[in-house]
Amino acid sequence: MRSTTPVTDKTPNLRVGIILARQFTLSAFALLVDHLRLAADRNDNSRPIRCQWRIIAEQPEPVRSSCGIPVSRDAGLLPPAEFDYIIVVGGLLQGREQVGEQTLAYLRQAAAQGVALVGVCTGVFVLCRAGVMKNRLCCVSWYHRQDFMEEFPEHNVSSDRLFVADRSRISCSGGAGTADMASYLLEKHFGKSTAQKASHVLLLERQAVRQQNLLQPTPPLMGEIRLTANPHVKRAAMAMEQNMNEPVAIGVIAEQLGLSPRHLVRLFQTEIGMKPTDFYRLIRLRYARALLKQGDMSITEIAIETGFSDCAHFSRQFKARFGLTPTELRLMAAGGSYAEPALFNDNYAGVRLFEEMEHVS
Repeated sequence: MRSTTPVTDKTPNLRVGIILARQFTLSAFALLVDHLRLAADRNDNSRPIRCQWRIIAEQPEPVRSSCGIPVSRDAGLLPPAEFDYIIVVGGLLQGREQVGEQTLAYLRQAAAQGVALVGVCTGVFVLCRAGVMKNRLCCVSWYHRQDFMEEFPEHNVSSDRLFVADRSRISCSGGAGTADMASYLLEKHFGKSTAQKASHVLLLERQAVRQQNLLQPTPPLMGEIRLTANPHVKRAAMAMEQNMNEPVAIGVIAEQLGLSPRHLVRLFQTEIGMKPTDFYRLIRLRYARALLKQGDMSITEIAIETGFSDCAHFSRQFKARFGLTPTELRLMAAGGSYAEPALFNDNYAGVRLFEEMEHVS
């Protein structure tokens, strides 16, 4: 696939350089480019009159996406000053490095020249490796949060928003959130009607552009949270899901939300019918159950991973919830005789917890 951009005599109002990481996510790239394309011209003529996008890369060879489709560059690493934004589209983290050293140096040069930098999906990992996200809040999908924290423990990270704009840096969780981030840029530069035009043509049913403070969709471990629209309950649940191996006190979570512990308890009981401590324990046990079914970790390791102080306490809690000890469940799952009780159906279990499901990104 070659992504060439026609050149016009008129200087566009918005100039975007796009860097594709190796094994980038094609859907995020397509959503980004289609928003720019639809905003650039009247109707659907696709002429880059009002905005222009260029695919730039240090190597002349096409970059292969995570689904195997290659995309060719328009140009090499053009002078950063030619762009208003340079956007890095990431994807899979496994295997080869995402970009080369020349690209990392180029991003540092762009930052020094005051060019705004954007990381889409795991593109924020690239920006952090380039050293251009210091003292900036980084938005990462809940799915990649643990990977991010392990590699960049010194960075501030948010995994509950679609995207974050922190001065001249924007980071986006990826997926459908890419459309929201692109709409945000279009509204900023061209106004609301232009941003909405792109969404309407792409059949994205939205009354208005979704703002960066909108929550990411609920992680699969937390099915009950789909029943509530309360943002405090959703943010509290996100904080719990992101801190399962070292549980955080409910009082601390409440304070982070600007609530009293009693108020947070009332919200949970009203919205999902259980106390926050009970919900916290439930998602940790669901996580433990999924790890047991994988069979890769010992029961002691799983107890530690899910924040239980010792195996005996873990086993008691697990049996009280699921009617089986961890050992019994593992033996039954290994023999193919374990059937999930309907009450605890694992539609909630996180994608990363199932060995038969491919890495999604």
